[in-house]
Amino acid sequence: MEVILLKDVEKLGDANTLVKVKDGYGRNYLLPNKLAMIANEGNLNMLKERQRQTDKKEQKILVQIQGMMDRFKETVIKVGAKVGQSDKIFGSVTNVQLAEAIKKQLGVEIDRKKIQVPEDVKTLGTYTATINLQKDSKVDVQFEVVEE
Repeated sequence: MEVILLKDVEKLGDANTLVKVKDGYGRNYLLPNKLAMIANEGNLNMLKERQRQTDKKEQKILVQIQGMMDRFKETVIKVGAKVGQSDKIFGSVTNVQLAEAIKKQLGVEIDRKKIQVPEDVKTLGTYTATINLQKDSKVDVQFEVVEE
C-alpha cells in the first residue's frame, strides 16, 4: 500500500512524502491516527501542489537566511555582564543573554535553542557562538563579553 505521510513518522519518513507500507500498518495505524492518507491520483496531485508551494517558501526563507548570515558575519555582538575581580564575570554568558543581545543590537529575534554558546564563557573577551538558522544552515557569530 502506498500512502502520503501527513506528519513526520519516526523510522518511516517526513511529512509530505510518498512511502510504501504494509497494508495492515497503513489501515490499522497510519490512516486512523491521521498520520497518512491513501496515495490515489487526487491526493498525489495535491502532494505535488504542496511541494511546489513549500519550494517557493523555502526559496524565500533561504534569501532571508543569506541576508541574516551576512549581517552576523559583519557584526560583533556585545553582551554585558557584571564583573568581579580579575575580569571574571559572575556566572557565565548563556544562549538566552546572547539571544537578547542579538535582538537589541540587530533587531533579529532568534530562538535561544538554536544558539550554541561555548561552555567556558566566564571572563571578559571575544568568543564564537554557532547559530542553527535552518536544518543545514549554520553561522558562526562573534560576540564580545563587556563589563556592564
